[in-house]
Amino acid sequence: MLIRPTMIASSCLVLLVLTSAERFLGGQAMGDETRRDAAQPADPSEPAMLPKFVSLFNGRDLSGWVDVNTSPETWQVKDGLLVCSGLPIGVMRSERQYENFLLHIEWRHMKPGGNSGVFVWSEGQVPAGKRLPKGMEVQMLELEWVNLHRKANGEPQHIGYISGELFGAGGLTATPDHPRGSRSMSVELRCKGAGEWNVYDVVCVDGTVKLSINGKFVNSIRNSSVRKGYLCLESEGSEIHFRNIQILELPPGITTPEQQAAIVGSESR
Repeated sequence: MLIRPTMIASSCLVLLVLTSAERFLGGQAMGDETRRDAAQPADPSEPAMLPKFVSLFNGRDLSGWVDVNTSPETWQVKDGLLVCSGLPIGVMRSERQYENFLLHIEWRHMKPGGNSGVFVWSEGQVPAGKRLPKGMEVQMLELEWVNLHRKANGEPQHIGYISGELFGAGGLTATPDHPRGSRSMSVELRCKGAGEWNVYDVVCVDGTVKLSINGKFVNSIRNSSVRKGYLCLESEGSEIHFRNIQILELPPGITTPEQQAAIVGSESR
């Protein structure tokens, strides 16, 4: 059974909001008035408002998204799905930045060996001579990728590639909880193959990312050098479909200017 946002909101809120100091900051005191005040109602006699999921894709058009370095033909809306052709290689980004949040996204590759991903805490631009931005990548590889891109000696690539890896790209650094070099690989292979829908629930709080694949948390990475930035969807050579992209924003943390991606355009922090 695929997880829906409404099914996981309560447990994630308990984990992230009520115990975030212990779970994500190793027991540090919050010490931030903005975070404590964020959930306080305007009227003290009223209960605090709970965060709610907001859709980032309306199923009709690309409202809320900005093409960075692909083309008008790369991203299309067909039958309520967000369809990426895979060419050219590049990204489109969210209109605004996000810091602490829970991202729900469903995806399926349409060909064996397809490559894509979603970037969190990403830069909103791509440096000259590059095709992908600086950010934390949440990998989306089709299962046959390891066989179609074999090593020089003919052996398949490491199985970690198709496990839903988490890693810093373009200069972002982080500490993998399940290391494969600088990457963090999932402790269990849960992604489905071409033509089948996968569900990612990505928890991003205070420099830590935890990834649930098809209903189970199996990967995490921490100490991200960037903790606020854009979301980017990746086009990387093969057709991929997205649907049900939703975000639940959580209270901000203690983030320095150096840990925030540069603002693109006129957006205010």
